[in-house]
Amino acid sequence: MNHFEIREVPGKGRAMIATKNFAVDEIIFEEEPFVSHQFSWNAAYGYAACDNCMRPLETLVENVRRLANNNAIVVPLVEHDPTAVWVPQFTQCQRCKVRYCSEDCLVYAKNKYHQVACMGAFRSDDTHPINVLNETWKKMHYPPETGTIMLIVRLMAMYKQSKNKPEFLEQLQSFQALIVNREQKIYHKLLGEKFEQQMEQLYTAFCNAFNDEEFAMFTTPDAFKTLMGILGTNSQGIATSVLAQWVTKVTDLPLPEADKKQLDTVIDGLYEKVGDFAGEFLNNEGSGLYILQSKINHSCVPNAQSTFPYSNDLVVLKAVAPIQQGDEICISYLDECQLERSRHSRHKILRENYIFVCQCTKCRAQASDPDVTSDEEEDDEDMEFDDDDDME
Repeated sequence: MNHFEIREVPGKGRAMIATKNFAVDEIIFEEEPFVSHQFSWNAAYGYAACDNCMRPLETLVENVRRLANNNAIVVPLVEHDPTAVWVPQFTQCQRCKVRYCSEDCLVYAKNKYHQVACMGAFRSDDTHPINVLNETWKKMHYPPETGTIMLIVRLMAMYKQSKNKPEFLEQLQSFQALIVNREQKIYHKLLGEKFEQQMEQLYTAFCNAFNDEEFAMFTTPDAFKTLMGILGTNSQGIATSVLAQWVTKVTDLPLPEADKKQLDTVIDGLYEKVGDFAGEFLNNEGSGLYILQSKINHSCVPNAQSTFPYSNDLVVLKAVAPIQQGDEICISYLDECQLERSRHSRHKILRENYIFVCQCTKCRAQASDPDVTSDEEEDDEDMEFDDDDDME
């Protein structure tokens, strides 16, 4: 039983309201995604992950050695490798060789989308329309990624395979798609500076990949922009990491103080080695759409946080501050660094990415602050889009 409800709040729209008190670290809910997919560049860089739930398919040692490009690295305490227990269950689709962490994930994928999505031998064919679409996306959206066109590809497969298409469309519409028209031109920073031209290229590639009559409702210009709006405003980043999960496990071990200090040194050394070679690619990452999680509004002083403790795409919402019955449950759409920036900078990021102006307690308290940013923030903003750009 869920201890919250979705209500319409005057001046804010839809909101999640607690129907009981929650203590710090208490789980509010767990949710499987409506759809999820590994980022395109993560897949290109060789991050082995279950094609359904994104659980890593590498052992700890394999992961660290690949990330550091060093097959001589020795990792201690491998008995706490979180992947080890899953290795005997790894399997794959016999037609396209896409890999899964278990037979359960393989069966789930086949029942939900993979009967349609399976490309068979064409998976490695660069001329296949799906691969052309994916490459078109990758050339426009270099790391760090905030989404992937493959999420929309999977949605199309789910739609075609769905036995109840009206219900599927109702669930898709529940993500409050943003309508793009002449009165309200909305875009999201999913591509690059040449947004208008790139949208046309991406739209053409999308139509070539889904030219069946069955997809006609999705291949109009406005429908495609709506799908991109869903991707831009509702997709939740997902990160799974063998190394991070192992670090969590071993740092909680009841070791003598001297051993703990030695372990900390080893961990720091591992992160330094993998960071020197892999840079930002330390985790397998992707994105997903979550029906419940998408109903949660933003606050610059959030009382809840979305976490992925199982190293897959199951999101767990936990309280990070005491929540009283009747309080709105809020998360932050910004990362920790962005939350520390000025009110002006936070509002700029939220306005351009999520099309709203935050009125949380922190923003109201800083309402009299000057609309200026630090030199560092101005340097960052020089790289952002001009507000006058549009999708048409």
